[in-house]
Amino acid sequence: MPAVSKGDGMRGLAVFISDIRNCKSKEAEIKRINKELANIRSKFKGDKALDGYSKKKYVCKLLFIFLLGHDIDFGHMEAVNLLSSNKYTEKQIGYLFISVLVNSNSDLIRLINNAIKNDLSSRNPTFMNLALHCIANVGSREMAEAFAADIPRILVAGDTMDSVKQSAALCLLRLNRTSPDLVPMGEWTSRVVHLLNDQHLGVVTAATSLITTLAQKNPEEFKTSVSLAVARLSRIVTSASTDLQDYTYYFVPAPWLSVKLLRLLQCYPPPEDAAIRGRLSECLETILNKAQEPPKSKKVQHSNAKNAVLFEAISLIIHHDSEPTLLVRACNQLGQFLQHRETNLRYLALESMCTLASSEFSHEAVKTHIETVINALKTERDVSVRQRAVDLLYAMCDRSNVQQIVAEMLNYLETADYSIREEIVLKVAILAEKYAVDYTWYVDTILNLIRIAGDYVSEEVWYRVIQIVINRDDVQGYAAKTVFEALQAPACHENLVKVGGYILGEFGNLIAGDPRSSPLVQFNLLHSKFHLCSVPSRALLLSTYIKFINLFPEVKGTIQEVLRSDSQLRNADVELQQRAVEYLRLSCIASTDILATVLEEMPPFPERESSILAKLKRKKGPGMVPDIEEGRKDKNVNGGMEPISTNATTKSTPSPSTDLLSLGSSPALSSAPPSSSAGGLLVDVFTENHAPAAPGVPMGPVADDNFSRFVCKNNGVLFENQLVQIGLKSEFRQNLGRMYIFFGNKTSTQFLNFSSSVICQDSLKTQLSIHIKPADPTVDGGAQLQQILNIECVSDFVEAPVLSIQFRYGGTLQNIAVKLPITLNKFFQPTEMTSQDFFQRWKQLSSPQQEVQKIFKAKHSMDTEVTKAKIIGFGVALLDRVDPNPSNFVGAGVIHTKTTQVGCLLRLEPNTQAQMYRLTLRTSRDTVSQRLCELLSDQF
Repeated sequence: MPAVSKGDGMRGLAVFISDIRNCKSKEAEIKRINKELANIRSKFKGDKALDGYSKKKYVCKLLFIFLLGHDIDFGHMEAVNLLSSNKYTEKQIGYLFISVLVNSNSDLIRLINNAIKNDLSSRNPTFMNLALHCIANVGSREMAEAFAADIPRILVAGDTMDSVKQSAALCLLRLNRTSPDLVPMGEWTSRVVHLLNDQHLGVVTAATSLITTLAQKNPEEFKTSVSLAVARLSRIVTSASTDLQDYTYYFVPAPWLSVKLLRLLQCYPPPEDAAIRGRLSECLETILNKAQEPPKSKKVQHSNAKNAVLFEAISLIIHHDSEPTLLVRACNQLGQFLQHRETNLRYLALESMCTLASSEFSHEAVKTHIETVINALKTERDVSVRQRAVDLLYAMCDRSNVQQIVAEMLNYLETADYSIREEIVLKVAILAEKYAVDYTWYVDTILNLIRIAGDYVSEEVWYRVIQIVINRDDVQGYAAKTVFEALQAPACHENLVKVGGYILGEFGNLIAGDPRSSPLVQFNLLHSKFHLCSVPSRALLLSTYIKFINLFPEVKGTIQEVLRSDSQLRNADVELQQRAVEYLRLSCIASTDILATVLEEMPPFPERESSILAKLKRKKGPGMVPDIEEGRKDKNVNGGMEPISTNATTKSTPSPSTDLLSLGSSPALSSAPPSSSAGGLLVDVFTENHAPAAPGVPMGPVADDNFSRFVCKNNGVLFENQLVQIGLKSEFRQNLGRMYIFFGNKTSTQFLNFSSSVICQDSLKTQLSIHIKPADPTVDGGAQLQQILNIECVSDFVEAPVLSIQFRYGGTLQNIAVKLPITLNKFFQPTEMTSQDFFQRWKQLSSPQQEVQKIFKAKHSMDTEVTKAKIIGFGVALLDRVDPNPSNFVGAGVIHTKTTQVGCLLRLEPNTQAQMYRLTLRTSRDTVSQRLCELLSDQF
């Protein structure tokens, strides 16, 4: 930069600023400013031509006046004239004035663009930097149209100075953000990637920011950046702080560049090249190792820089979700931060562990910190940290710890901040429903939830408990007894009255044999709450009373007196008055048989996705991947709750009392659901929306890059490009399955005419029955759409179905085809066997067509724990102490199809010295043996 001469001090400007500061009042300041404006206007309009120094001084005064909050409506032309000066200070002030004051729609834009173009072509690095800074600061569409093609050439030119390259990269980044359609993608894209190898780290830092943004929209164009980013990151991580002296920040080498490189790598899946993947793993291990080293400085800047790199590395480990060792190490490192004295670190650790909990590799490691998280929930002073603790408890919950976590959440709920109570209520309700192994505990939990935080219990919560009690015969008596006892409290929340009224109206007869809960006692107890309730609750209680007349004829007279009272028949509310009149008339004229028919017990509700879960998603906002509560599958899929029984009554027209819950009418099923349907409480029954074969739909190449990753796991990201992310969460039990598909719109533009279909080959149509629920035709920018597939395995199969989606983005029709990871092993039922039973069955399956054996080279590290996890994830039961050789793995399971069951025994023999495996499978059907061998051998 040129030296500033002594005359550039602009004494007149200094005097003016001093005068402003010395003003005693606002009026005095305005008076002084008006005087100066008049003087400047006269100078600009005078006959005497002003020299460059005077123009610069007066333009600076105008700029200062503008920064004080006053409007400036002249002086723009003088500022533009300064751009043509050859003096740095005059040109600098001109560009500064234009960057701050010139509107993008100004008539002067053409003149400004000409001046910028002259400076860019001058090859003077100082002037080029000023011009690039101005383009970036203004960032208007007109400037993007004028210079979007020139800046990339400057960026990749061999003779461009390093400082100009930095400015060009950041300027291009700014234009790409404001006008992405105007930034051309051409041959320069491959050349800009090689800037990651530049010797100047400032250029590398700026280029990394640019490449990261461009790679998010066009990943294929910049996929070569992965190897270069890993190489550069490796050099930084392994270097000493003295090697990168100019870019070392408090003993941390190039922390900003390290963070940017790690973020760039998060735009891509794990590298396929084993050498690059190994080098990246070494980098991440080194970063984790350095976190364990004692700090080299006690200053906060050192720890901040060190932790910034560490947390970004952990984010990359979580994003790849492919290295169990790194995931567990990351979890342990975050566990240390949970007790750190710095609040921000505790917050970030909780937030990162929420994501780690959704990985099947690290979920168990996250669970080991449950006591620390519970302690944080009780002792943290910062509400945001407590909220993250609640999120983590929710994410780490499974059937083994659900009772402990729900109990702690309920305890915290009594003193929780009002802003997060509703969210905690929803999470408690979801966890209690999703992981309940005992329905009596579920009923107790929900009633306790209503007692503690009744005002925050939404209708969805108590609707859901009603649905579950009605659909479960074994819990109805207990629920009636429990709500009866709860209603005896002097003060009951209105939601408890609603639940009690509905359950006693349906199942009060189950406890009426006890004199303490006789029909009259039940009625008097409910009616004592009647006058304290709102109109909707009173309407529900009136429906309960007419149900009582059917259940308990002995209280008919008492209830009729209540219905006949003026407070009911002449009620100001039309709904209550109509119900009282109709119910009273019905009880008087209807015979016992008619009354029993009209007021019969509610049929089981058709199962559908939990409305509580949907409400929580709306409250948390749209996400790009499946939410944490849906992102993880229990290891033992078959150890879940018993299915809710459904029968043909779901087809019938509901009785009039169905509307008591205001649940709305669900579409009638065209046929009864299969009698063998099974699933947890959050699982729908099968509906008859068949997936269209769509033979005429144009379908591009089928993406199957991530197909094999889902053979041994049921959740994760199946497909991702610059527009859309497709995530999966699956559940399978016996021959039935449920797959949740999440379509995430990564852009800010709405997807129109969105449709999806599942395409099966002719042979597969008879082997696999797939029913798909229709999706909404639009997906908002940044939003997520869920679609559900119901799957039935009719017979064993080899091929996989294809998911085809179509939508319009920016007027262009997009077609995407992805192979769905529905494989034969998903329908395994694990089978525990003793050693004697195993080898007895092994000998029975000894014919050549029943056995398939394969010897193959190990493609991944031969880690015992990883191998065990993959075999369990494959679906069979891993049998301990069965094989005489303890290093071998044996498993057993049964493939369930609609037509038959196929028993399967497997034996995996690793040879660590030769890095080889021998896999032997024996089943009662040769096609099953062959297919399972292909699927499992590909995992090792």
